[in-house]
Amino acid sequence: MSPKVPSGPGKAADDSAVQVAVRVRPLLPKELLHSHESCITADAEQRTVTLGHDRHFVCDFLFEETSCQEEVYAVSVQPLIEAFFLGFNATVFAYGQTGSGKTYTIGEANISSFRDEEQGIIPRAVAEIFKLLDENDLIDFSVRVSYLEVYKEDFKDLLEVETASKDISIREDKGNIVLCGAKECEVDGLDEVLSLLESGNTARHTGATQMNPHSSRSHTIFTVYVDQRRGGPRPCGTMATAASGGDSQILTSKFHFVDLAGSERIVRTGNTGERLKESIQINSGLLALGNVIGALGDPKRK
Repeated sequence: MSPKVPSGPGKAADDSAVQVAVRVRPLLPKELLHSHESCITADAEQRTVTLGHDRHFVCDFLFEETSCQEEVYAVSVQPLIEAFFLGFNATVFAYGQTGSGKTYTIGEANISSFRDEEQGIIPRAVAEIFKLLDENDLIDFSVRVSYLEVYKEDFKDLLEVETASKDISIREDKGNIVLCGAKECEVDGLDEVLSLLESGNTARHTGATQMNPHSSRSHTIFTVYVDQRRGGPRPCGTMATAASGGDSQILTSKFHFVDLAGSERIVRTGNTGERLKESIQINSGLLALGNVIGALGDPKRK
């Protein structure tokens, strides 16, 4: 899922602040072994997904089982990167049932072992950001990243694991949401970002369930911040923080990449004890988030 943004400075945004991209994963080897069949029918031309025979859903982007990582990124995320470079803030959510391929698609899974064509959204987006910065004539710029985990309603800084959850807080500053206490690392290139992402992944909470042997038991938020010092007049219509100084201005924007823990049915996961408590909190958090996304995407509730 990703927020809609105007196609350029000064242009009006679409009615909805949210776009939905649905990706249908192929059956897993163990599912084929047990002769399972897909219960989903996808119509890419109409952008509709049908569950069973009569449950129809319409989305903004639809990627069938044969779609590759490059296609998912190019169609649904790359336009956001271009807007991000112009100063818009953006967010991409990976949202769905446990075992549906969210971590793989967002790009947090097995980063170093994947071939280039298998790289997910985060590595591709970061590479695109540095490419845009290199190609444009900027006086100065800086790129910073932060990496947080939300586990059982507590924060964990995946770049500074010794930081206590109570030392990280969410605050509002003149209409802007600010995260205080989280470590931000300045980075110079894609390799440095991937190294931080991979080291952070080792500290993330995962566990085995009957539906997924490597189930993410927490939500993660990987954020890229870009500050650009540009010459000339300020581009109007952007949603960034800009501070003028002489003939230049500083343009600040942020991009959140969120890998959510998968929704679970307790009967199917077979969870008990600590895993059961995790499942209850995961589902509760996803329900609240779903209500927020529903409100943001409903033109009647603007």
